[in-house]
Amino acid sequence: MKDGLKGAICVFLGAASYGILATIVKYSNHLGIHTSILTVTQFFTGLLFLTVYAFIKEHNPRAVSATDRRAGRGDKTRLLFWGISLGTTTLCYYLAIQYIPVSTGIILLMQSIWMSIVLEWLLTGKRIGARKIAGAVTVLIGTVLATDLVSANNPVDWRGLLLGLGAAVSYTITMYASSNVANGLPGFVRSKYLVSGGLIVIALFWNITTFRHFSMEGIGWGVALGVFGTILPPLCFTAGIPKTGLGLGSIIASVEIPVSVSSAFLVLHEKVVASQWLGIGIIIAAVVIVNSNKTKAPPGR
Repeated sequence: MKDGLKGAICVFLGAASYGILATIVKYSNHLGIHTSILTVTQFFTGLLFLTVYAFIKEHNPRAVSATDRRAGRGDKTRLLFWGISLGTTTLCYYLAIQYIPVSTGIILLMQSIWMSIVLEWLLTGKRIGARKIAGAVTVLIGTVLATDLVSANNPVDWRGLLLGLGAAVSYTITMYASSNVANGLPGFVRSKYLVSGGLIVIALFWNITTFRHFSMEGIGWGVALGVFGTILPPLCFTAGIPKTGLGLGSIIASVEIPVSVSSAFLVLHEKVVASQWLGIGIIIAAVVIVNSNKTKAPPGR
């Protein structure tokens, strides 16, 4: 019971860390800090930490399981390639919230719930169960309410809408890669190469723009994004989900949605109406539906 509680707290903290990222980015943008320096610094900070962490772990025999193998050239290449989706998720999401409220951005990102179900069906050909179909429909119903699409007085900017959905597609691919690519490697090694791939695509996307908007204040906020976006969540999820199980862990992780909306409400003073909170509740219910029969995740993953 004590381990389960500790695991739940770890997963909660990891999800809450993800939940505040968009608010940090938008607040920084309001201060005149460009998104380029924020994203590049975020991923560089994460990669630096993961590289040092992996070095320490790999030189500690007790930290590596006997079933783990060393990363070959093929493993590294595949992980770097799939890491592109990690970078495009961040780019699309952070750019989306320049056109739409954070509360709308996080809801669009969470369309990955039903997109993952569709991707699984496309890749495996297995029939989608009634529970997953119900979860997908529930997400769509909640999205209409949570993004306030029913209000004619609050139209959603099409640029933010497309970028938000693009972030959801990329996030779906990232989740697939995180659980299916180079599974024989330790989690911290896989994370290091995925983040490396993300950093490469972000650096190429922004190129000279990063140097034009360089500032020490931007570096500081970027480091904060690195801590809450690429360091704490993987550590918390790796420590917590083996104790809670995948299903319960996924349900607890959905706290990212209300944390993101609440932080935007408190810090950015974004307006959130009652129908949006209802929609958020419906989406969280969908997470419960989809994950209600998931089994416990294997230790050490």
